[in-house]
Amino acid sequence: MARRVLGILVGGGPAPGINGVIEAATIEAINNRFAVVGIYDGFQWLSHPNFDPDKHTTALTIPRVSRIHFGGGSILRTARTTLLDERRLGTSIVVEPDTPRVEQVLANVRAAGITHLITIGGDDTALSARFVDEAAGSSLRVVHVPKTIDNDLPLPGDVQTFGFATARHIGATIVANLMEDAKTTSRWYLVVTMGRKAGFLALGIGKAAGATITLIPEEFPQKTTIAQIADVLEGAIIKRQGYGRPDGVAVVAEGLAYRLGDREELERLLKREVPLDAAGHPRLSEVPLGQLLKDELTRRFRSRGDHSTFVAHTLGYELRCAPPTPFEMDYCRDLGFGAVRILMGAEGEYPPGVMITYQQGNLKPMDFAHMIDPQTRRTRIRLVDLCSDHYRVARAYMVRLEKSDLESNETTTKLAALARMTPEEFRQKFRSAAYDLDDGTEGRCGIGSRLMGA
Repeated sequence: MARRVLGILVGGGPAPGINGVIEAATIEAINNRFAVVGIYDGFQWLSHPNFDPDKHTTALTIPRVSRIHFGGGSILRTARTTLLDERRLGTSIVVEPDTPRVEQVLANVRAAGITHLITIGGDDTALSARFVDEAAGSSLRVVHVPKTIDNDLPLPGDVQTFGFATARHIGATIVANLMEDAKTTSRWYLVVTMGRKAGFLALGIGKAAGATITLIPEEFPQKTTIAQIADVLEGAIIKRQGYGRPDGVAVVAEGLAYRLGDREELERLLKREVPLDAAGHPRLSEVPLGQLLKDELTRRFRSRGDHSTFVAHTLGYELRCAPPTPFEMDYCRDLGFGAVRILMGAEGEYPPGVMITYQQGNLKPMDFAHMIDPQTRRTRIRLVDLCSDHYRVARAYMVRLEKSDLESNETTTKLAALARMTPEEFRQKFRSAAYDLDDGTEGRCGIGSRLMGA
């Protein structure tokens, strides 16, 4: 039998559980007579002419990896280098392979003697893996393991991406502490969480911790303003005051920054350049969404003599390299094992660009093409379904202005007095920020189109 060498690399941002996938894949591969090498820094060096197997790879053995699943981070590190070539076609960004770099990857893979490859990462890493697989033909077999704490990859059956559960657990613990601090000090915390396009992490953290209110991108139109977001928060804060509580915690998904417009609009708001990451996305860590909301809310409340205290807090990087929960360790062991099993399948058994997924208790390969937008070739993004009971339950336990509040003369009069407004002024200001989950013929499935008059 020809020598089989498995290469493993990690791309994109860190997520709890990466080491568990590396460990499980390494052990299963060695038990099936593979040699295993870890590739440092994702595609960064593998796509570079100066790739040196002695410097940029490391031998993985069972003794070396047998307990790494307890730890966060990645023993192979990670990088956001991709093999994507993006170009604009009308209003869309079309993704094609960066052919020179794909060819460089294949040359370096051959130089390292790698015959099989496992990639661990999010949508950009998965597309890069697919491009390599397509270009390699039968000379290299590739399987991708989907990873992101954002939980925004459209896996079948609403299965979570690994990393999400641990990030939610750590985030909910921190928010619970902030809720107690807010109550003790009579202040409001504006907690911005990760979630570039989808609100799963913010909603999961806010729902688990019982935060006062959670705002996610799916609730707002594609182009919104800080003022419109602040309207929803201001209404919730006033309603909370009506319950005799001057404190609270609002959890806000960072992806709301994308709803403020494109990169040019963000730069106009901030009066400075917004840098891009290696994958070409605006660095949301450079957009102080929490500070923008804090400044707007502080201005509004002080203008009417209310000196409520607002504190912006970003909850982000501390979630990505946390030690995984037992659920995550269990899940990642399945994924690492399954990835190797797919690689060992008969030639032609699986199509190019296969991912390993966990469906109804079983490991199943999935053609990544099923997750790709055929026009842009980018991965489709899974969004929070505002019609789902998952969202409905989360929304039911928040403090937010609702349409019924504005229809009640007694409630409106009480809230308007707190806001130093007349009842009619209060209704007019918050009319588009207030809605019910079930308000007659529109029903809760109309939330996304009704909020803010989208």
